[in-house]
Amino acid sequence: MLQLLKPTQLEVCALQWEGHCNEKPVHCNEESPLLTATRESPCTAMKTRRSQKRKDTQCQAFVKRVIMSRLFKIIMISTISTNAFFMVLWTDYKTRYNLFRLFEVSELIFVSIYSSEFCMKLYVDPINYWKDGYNLLDVIIIIIIFIPYSLRKIKGKHYPYLNIADGVQSLRILKLITYSRGIRTLITAVGQTAYTVASVLILLFVLMYIFAVLGFCLFGVPERADLNNWGNLALAFFTLFSLATVDGWTDLQQQLDARNFILSRSFTIIFILLASFVFLSMFVGVMIIHTEDSVKKLERELMLERHMTRMEEKHVILKRQQEEVSKLMQTQKNVDHKSFTELVEKFKKTLRHTDPMVLDDFGTSLPFIDVYLSTLDNQDATIYKLQELYYEIVHVLSLMLEDLPQKKQSQSLEKVEEK
Repeated sequence: MLQLLKPTQLEVCALQWEGHCNEKPVHCNEESPLLTATRESPCTAMKTRRSQKRKDTQCQAFVKRVIMSRLFKIIMISTISTNAFFMVLWTDYKTRYNLFRLFEVSELIFVSIYSSEFCMKLYVDPINYWKDGYNLLDVIIIIIIFIPYSLRKIKGKHYPYLNIADGVQSLRILKLITYSRGIRTLITAVGQTAYTVASVLILLFVLMYIFAVLGFCLFGVPERADLNNWGNLALAFFTLFSLATVDGWTDLQQQLDARNFILSRSFTIIFILLASFVFLSMFVGVMIIHTEDSVKKLERELMLERHMTRMEEKHVILKRQQEEVSKLMQTQKNVDHKSFTELVEKFKKTLRHTDPMVLDDFGTSLPFIDVYLSTLDNQDATIYKLQELYYEIVHVLSLMLEDLPQKKQSQSLEKVEEK
């Protein structure tokens, strides 16, 4: 179809297609109706998408407000915590036997709440819901919740693997991650360290492989071998793991000393220094660095949210004041007042001391007032010191005036004596 068009016509059509799909169909040429039909189909699809908007926007907005409310989060956190506490009680056989009915009713309530939460979130945004990893975690937990019921219905109550399905129900407490921002921050930090941690673990595995082969060759020889710890490569890896965690390494070294291995102590000390003090410390350091970065990012987000909240409150106050002023202006048009001053005076009488007032002037900000008051205090102290200095100057001048007659008399006597 496109080969039938001339190059100039193809370029014109490409330029028109890159622009935008107008309300009217775009025709490249009267001789190409097939291209016109293909051009109309995307525009028609876009129109169909725009026309297929949700008709229950008010209900959707209400459900979204409910989900985002603080009360809903408190209810869900309380439900998850109570469910976890009931699972702890359920592990005791006597308590489970005595409170059997209570456990059954509470289980129905918990499952109903979790299912309702899932339906509400899915109703608010059925497409973007599946793009969030924490929502997918909630879906997996809901599937896990229904596994024991399905197994009891299909396989019966005596199914041998039913206890595993009951034990996996402890994963319900992971739903707290969705409502805990701090836990999500830590999980994000762990996810960011995945590549670095993998590199450290690979280096640790290489180190353990080298020392495992070396330990097998040194301490696994048939004559006086320690076959329980160094008999093969798998046992050597397990022994080195114990040395890396510094768990019972003295017992392992005593067994090697009992067989009079010459290089055993040097081998143990070098491996512990490299594995425990270098690689594990490096692993912990990487985790701490990324965790601090995530915490700082969380603090910045919280500060931004608080700032946005203050800006919204300020906008609401300003909007209300503008509405009040507009009402006053409308009242001035409808009611005969002598002047605008009279209108303002009447408006002052309606004001209260508790009415909020947004002031953008720098001179009315608290930091400026604090600095201004401190400046006044410093000015008073300076004036007091100047006043004391003036008093001293006056005292010195008075003493000088008292000394002047005596000096004049002495000078006159000196002149008489000279004559």
